[in-house]
Amino acid sequence: MKAIVQDVYGPPDVLRLRDVDKPVPGDDDVLIRVRAAGVDPSVWHLMTGLPYPIRLMGFGLRAPKLRVRGWDVAGTVESAGRNVTRFQPGDEVFGTCEGSFAEYACTREDRLAAKPPGASFEQAAAVPISAFTALHSLREQGRIQRGHNVLVIGAGGGVGTYAVQLAKAVFDAEVTGVCGTDKTELVRSLGADRVIDYTRDDFTADGPRYDLILDTAGNRPLSHLRRVLTPRGTLVIVGGEAGGRWLGGLHRALGALALSPFIRQNLRAPFVKEPQADVLQSLAELIETGRITPVIDRTYPLSEAADAIRHWEMGHTRGKLVLTV
Repeated sequence: MKAIVQDVYGPPDVLRLRDVDKPVPGDDDVLIRVRAAGVDPSVWHLMTGLPYPIRLMGFGLRAPKLRVRGWDVAGTVESAGRNVTRFQPGDEVFGTCEGSFAEYACTREDRLAAKPPGASFEQAAAVPISAFTALHSLREQGRIQRGHNVLVIGAGGGVGTYAVQLAKAVFDAEVTGVCGTDKTELVRSLGADRVIDYTRDDFTADGPRYDLILDTAGNRPLSHLRRVLTPRGTLVIVGGEAGGRWLGGLHRALGALALSPFIRQNLRAPFVKEPQADVLQSLAELIETGRITPVIDRTYPLSEAADAIRHWEMGHTRGKLVLTV
């Protein structure tokens, strides 16, 4: 089969379209004929091996252990292991797997759910990691409540577009989105009550205080964010910029976790795991009922995976990028 592989860490140029062995499913696995695969920040981190702590987490010190990139997946079931009970060949599914930038990929049954019938494969592939990260950050980490005043930083990105929709349509919060000029209309169309263009206005200088701040791609100091957080409000950091090769965006997350026990405000920086089948099914229902809609900036064929990641590196992606297979 064809797959996007890499043998060394580095820029997008290290990615190559090559012939590799088709994966063989185990007793608890599902073999998927991939139709689409989402591009998310984890792809970039595993491609570059940055920040360096990524390599210490089991992904390979000197070279990537997992040669095929990609996590988000949508496609049809090709075959299933003998212990698999929920799926059979021909079923349309979406979820996560190791190595979705390929014609075929294997994953466990509990990492998949039935694809929403009304969604395309491209839309389904844009959902798993980003939508789950938004949901987990708002619900489990942020303890969002109806009527909360919520600020989403990076509201036009992959996680941010879902966070705005979930906070408004599912949790009935008062939502303010922060984004660049080119994304303000998009964020407003997703349901945000107020949109702040960070290139024109400094939302940390004054203005309202927020019960919950979800920072999906910020680089502002914790002290600035705390100024616009209510005395017992919650800040959830799920992304970041800068920080260099050793810490990347982790420096703010580590600082938040170290400071939180000593103040009344809640500062959180969760390590989000892959969504399980029940959460994927809940997200599928939200999509099918129109309460959330995947936002796709553009699609690329599998052979142009490196170009997709180069586009993501520019930092202007509206929602998600998706590879078609």
